[in-house]
Amino acid sequence: MSVVALLLGISALIHLLPVVDVLGADRLESLYGVSITDPNLALAMRHRAVLFGMLGVLLLAAIPREELRAAAISGVLVADLAFAGLAMRTDGLNTRMRRVVVADIISILALSGAAVLETLHL
Repeated sequence: MSVVALLLGISALIHLLPVVDVLGADRLESLYGVSITDPNLALAMRHRAVLFGMLGVLLLAAIPREELRAAAISGVLVADLAFAGLAMRTDGLNTRMRRVVVADIISILALSGAAVLETLHL
């Protein structure tokens, strides 16, 4: 397995883990450490889990298909950087939400490394 494939796989795993949260607000509350009593917020958060699943699947698809890598890496980097940037400007994040931010930073590092290696054709 190449280093690029490993890095894409790490980021894919990070994005696929929340997919089980599609099943309900209880799992989302556990993951993020927040109370989700509003059904509208629960719907938005469950939809977010679906979108993360799509990003994870795109990254997995990009492992064997080099022509997908630039789109997968850039798309997921935008999502991760946006969340990390917003989180850094948000006061009062709880411990679980900070763990999500750390996971996104790990993904950012993995994808940045994959992008460099792809650009250098290593």
